[in-house]
Amino acid sequence: MTKVRTVFVCQACGFESSKWLGRCPDCGEWNSLVEERQEVAPAASTRQTSLALGEGAKPRPYDAVEISETPRLSSGIEEFDRVLGGGIVPGSLVLIGGEPGIGKSTLLLQVAHLLGRHVGTALYISGEESEKQIRLRGDRLGISNSGLFLMGETALERILEEVETLRPAALVVDSVQTIYSMKFPSAPGSISQVREVATQLLFLAKGRGITTFLIGHVTKDGSLAGPKSLEHIVDTVLYFEGDKHQHHRIVRAVKNRFGAVAELGVFEMTGAGLVPVPNPSVLFLAERLAGTPGSSVVATIEGSRPMLVEVQALVSPTSFGTPRRMSLGIDANRTNLLLAVLEKRVGLELLGDDVFVSVAGGLDVSEPAADLGVAAAVASSYRNRPVPKGTALFGEVGLAGEVRGALQSGLRVREISQMGFTRCLLPARNVPHDSHGIELVGVSTLAEALERLFETD
Repeated sequence: MTKVRTVFVCQACGFESSKWLGRCPDCGEWNSLVEERQEVAPAASTRQTSLALGEGAKPRPYDAVEISETPRLSSGIEEFDRVLGGGIVPGSLVLIGGEPGIGKSTLLLQVAHLLGRHVGTALYISGEESEKQIRLRGDRLGISNSGLFLMGETALERILEEVETLRPAALVVDSVQTIYSMKFPSAPGSISQVREVATQLLFLAKGRGITTFLIGHVTKDGSLAGPKSLEHIVDTVLYFEGDKHQHHRIVRAVKNRFGAVAELGVFEMTGAGLVPVPNPSVLFLAERLAGTPGSSVVATIEGSRPMLVEVQALVSPTSFGTPRRMSLGIDANRTNLLLAVLEKRVGLELLGDDVFVSVAGGLDVSEPAADLGVAAAVASSYRNRPVPKGTALFGEVGLAGEVRGALQSGLRVREISQMGFTRCLLPARNVPHDSHGIELVGVSTLAEALERLFETD
């Protein structure tokens, strides 16, 4: 006979306790333990499932495992294929998360429509909207008759039955936190429900070869809601970034078993849905005012793509005893280190000034190669002298004031040349053989870089 027990489960890490605790002893989260009821099966019984990850249950020698080069499927959206590593791997399980209203459902509805038209039947399951609501959004996106099927359902068992009947090539679940299994008495979105739903969908994707996309909710700090094991179960984790008040959206891969991580796709939100942006550098530099002090152009690498972004800095005397330091799009700790290097190694007196640094366009730049651009923008604003027209920079700055090398300098220089810039300051050890028709200035120290930067002014 099946027994039911009551446990308290942490909704952040999955820690279980027999009594309620104010703070989880495993992950340290406060007020995260929620009461759940779990069914305990007899010890003699074993759980059976008709789905499996592999073809057989017996171990086989490594050399006896047959493999075949399965071509990737194109979603019909080039930017989405780029983030996935060159296309969709059949039978993969992809999790995409982002803020409410950022465009997750819109993007996957477009992907499901294109897959249903060119690859095979696609099934879109929504636990948050009815079929009529999805159809209204699809009409606005210009989706016409294709191999796309809609279903409003939250019960996992009924979803699996319909999938067995329809046998789609692609499956979209919106969202995984709204789906529940009848085997557990806990509410949808709880740790046990999310883990069970994700596991069963994993068996479905691998056992039947169905490409599955899961939409996940995010917490207040922007991370995916639910247990961390949810990200370990899936093959690919994508994050939807961007400000809802701006037109562009960014899809970033933070985990990908079939491609490079940190790949990035840029989209523009329009009335007809998300439109891919083939050249993000044009988008991020479109509203730049040339000849303005405190502005510099930095060549960054996001995944395998070079991209030019504008770094802005504003240095002004403070009216208070403690100057303010604020960074948007750049790590605040790294900005403080660069300000200390400018103070000590270059001689800029910044201790009595407020310093504000921002990456225009809302993009988050995390690579150290942006250091030289940040330092140039701060020095330009401090001296009230604009960076010479047609100049771009990249390079990492060390605490000794040295300019260190950056990866893939050739790609950066080529992107700088294609965007119409005529001069580039870069680490001396990274000067490529092919200049792509622009002037390359190799520098070894930050003081030398600032001297060479403004020598033509």
